[in-house]
Amino acid sequence: MGHATAWVMDVILPAILLIVLIWLVIRVRSKRDTAQNRRTEEGTRELYAEEEERRREGTDKL
Repeated sequence: MGHATAWVMDVILPAILLIVLIWLVIRVRSKRDTAQNRRTEEGTRELYAEEEERRREGTDKL
């Protein structure tokens, strides 16, 4: 029993972890170029630009 448990922990569990990680990477990359993601990216850029403008003007309350 001890040998089988060690084999499962040494071989099977890392293989399952690798499969899950590969699946997650593929899933995230496939959703990268959606319309919603583009809107989110554009909104983030606008917020950063506004924050940078306030910082340069000295009105960022820091």
